[in-house]
Amino acid sequence: MFFAMNRFRVAAGQEEAFEAVWKARDSSLSEMPGFIEFHLLRGDSVPEEGYTPFISKSAWETKDAFIAWTKSENFRAAHRSAGENKAMYLGPPKFEGFTVVEGA
Repeated sequence: MFFAMNRFRVAAGQEEAFEAVWKARDSSLSEMPGFIEFHLLRGDSVPEEGYTPFISKSAWETKDAFIAWTKSENFRAAHRSAGENKAMYLGPPKFEGFTVVEGA
């Protein structure tokens, strides 16, 4: 199993708008072979630094299934308007990918 996560630092006051973007987008993830599940996670605000952390987390049967998603037309369509929301973020998202350690 493979987990793909993007960490976002969402500017203070932009949290609801950020969540609305994610709720409204049509990612077509469920149509992708190997897709298991998706969650948008919200952390505790960091007022002294002016942001709230969020993580988009998807689970896949394999890393190859995730990579196929990133090369698909569905991926391009889901991310087509991502650049329109740059004012919501403090910097770009940070990608992290993890493979399950079997037997642990």
